[in-house]
Amino acid sequence: MRMRSHLFGAVTACAVLVLSGCVVDESALDTKPIDIQVEEQSAIAALVPSAIRAGGVLKVGTNPPYQPNEFKDRNGDIIGYDVDLVDAIGAVLGLKVVYTQSDFDKIIPSVQAGSYHMGMSSFTDSLEREEQVDFVTYYTAGIQWAAKPGRDVDPDDACGLRVGVQVSTTEDTDEVPAKSEACVARGAEPIVKVAFDTQDQAVNAALLGQVDAFSADSPVTAYAIKKTDGQLEQVGPTYDSAPYGFPIKKGSELAAAVQQAVQYLIDDGQYRKISEHWGVQAGMIETAQINGAEE
Repeated sequence: MRMRSHLFGAVTACAVLVLSGCVVDESALDTKPIDIQVEEQSAIAALVPSAIRAGGVLKVGTNPPYQPNEFKDRNGDIIGYDVDLVDAIGAVLGLKVVYTQSDFDKIIPSVQAGSYHMGMSSFTDSLEREEQVDFVTYYTAGIQWAAKPGRDVDPDDACGLRVGVQVSTTEDTDEVPAKSEACVARGAEPIVKVAFDTQDQAVNAALLGQVDAFSADSPVTAYAIKKTDGQLEQVGPTYDSAPYGFPIKKGSELAAAVQQAVQYLIDDGQYRKISEHWGVQAGMIETAQINGAEE
């Protein structure tokens, strides 16, 4: 199962002037939160635990940067796909959402301790983590490759190709090495893995032809494709798909409230609008679940 690494960095890429080799800072891309109107749903809001409802605030711990899900704009505000979705959840529940930046590894313990009501940091819902907290699923993510249009790239037969990854990610430590070992086992050339400190460097290497393709988490790849405006395309299927979820204190009634809020947004169409705004609609789900991890 793919697990988010807190070292996984930002996707930033040149949408123009590719041959110059530039790397554009994300704040310069003018990415903005989506402007949608979401009304409080009293029947769902009534499910919120009384102590939280009385305070009127949903305290959320998060760990940017992780484009496009949660990252900071040029003003230092936390924005992204997850943020827009949680803001909409807060509106359904009649709560003001307050985000606090935290180390990734401290978010779940802080949810358990009650410092945060919920976590929001592209958490993979796993059976192991479900022993600590409950999860409300909202997205399906996996591993996705991308390349320039016209490149002859098959992730299942990439022997001898140069493939960009970000250092310390699952793609770097497990996925590409496993594919390379399979090449060698059948007598073909290994994949030349090219590891970069940040994801934006891997994206730009693909744009400049320095690597044949790059491999990253599916929403990160989708965002890079959206931001480069046709200069990259998805190649191959999405591998090792697993649900993203919002961690909530084990046994809290808040989980049912958040699950119904997500389902309301799915059924009402706001979830799709938010997903399409960030270019990550490939991972949309139809049903939000509490603890949706699979064996």
